[in-house]
Amino acid sequence: MFSVGLPLTLFLAGGLLCLASTTSLPERSIVKRAPSGPKLFGDDFPDPAVINYANTWYSFATQKAYSAIRTQVASSSDFNTWQLVNNSVGSQHDAMPNLASWVYSPNPNVWAPDVNLLSSGSFIMYYCATTSQSTSHHCVGAAHSSNIVGPYTADSSPLICNLTAGGDIDPSGYSENGQQYLLWKVDGNSLGNSGLCGNDNGQYSTRIRIQTVGSGGVTLQGGITDLLDNCDYLKNCASGTTDNGIVEAPSLAKVGSTYVLFFSSGCYATSNYRVNYATSSSLLGPYTRHSGSLFQNGTYGLNSPGGASIARDGQHLVFHANYGSGRALYTDVISVSGTTVSG
Repeated sequence: MFSVGLPLTLFLAGGLLCLASTTSLPERSIVKRAPSGPKLFGDDFPDPAVINYANTWYSFATQKAYSAIRTQVASSSDFNTWQLVNNSVGSQHDAMPNLASWVYSPNPNVWAPDVNLLSSGSFIMYYCATTSQSTSHHCVGAAHSSNIVGPYTADSSPLICNLTAGGDIDPSGYSENGQQYLLWKVDGNSLGNSGLCGNDNGQYSTRIRIQTVGSGGVTLQGGITDLLDNCDYLKNCASGTTDNGIVEAPSLAKVGSTYVLFFSSGCYATSNYRVNYATSSSLLGPYTRHSGSLFQNGTYGLNSPGGASIARDGQHLVFHANYGSGRALYTDVISVSGTTVSG
């Protein structure tokens, strides 16, 4: 989702995990409200993922540009005021300070960390990084810790690594009724050369996928299901619309009887980046895309919003938008009524 030298971020999902949504939540009426931000004084904190644990919100983000901190962490007691997590000597904490052996260490580009609580009480972090096998492409990896803020110990082998299709990025966990799932994006646009993110012409698939994983979070089970792809590649864009060749950053929640899949369309480095969503009555789809964007350039004055992550409660949403020289953290409390999401 992000190019070399530029940060990504995700926030973890509320309550139990980004992976978690063990029970359906009641449907809610629409309440219109503006997002809140930028947080962290506008610091660079891209592609946020969100999790609530022990009555505290945590967010894990991509490394900021030109920083030695590969995996950022922030926390909040009220979802409004956020602070970067520091280490014992007062400097910024790195949740995964040591790289896996498969990662290309000269330029690892660790993106999109997503932390989830497992049934064992320990935590798993999904992330993506460049691989020594193909230094311009990413694979998805996993890391483990008994403490939510880490340090996380990375597994020695990647979890998902389809380099011929462009690699894999933007992992996101989900669970329901004790079963865990992993979502991710096939990074096909990394193969292209059309536009800033490589796929303006829609030549390559950037499909969003889901697969069952075991209770430890790292044993892939059963087949892969493709949930979405960019409409330019599929050649089925609705009249007057486009994904600008990219869909990415999946995040899933269930509200009432409706599954809501949040995703970003477009190139993160342009004004066409935006937060969209699709809904389904079944976890594995088919998903029906909403005709408009939840957030796009200009919505509430936002600049290129994207990389959204929804908490387990189906209400608390984090995302980034351009601010100053980076991408800052923004938050929102959304409402879902039937198949309509209101931010």
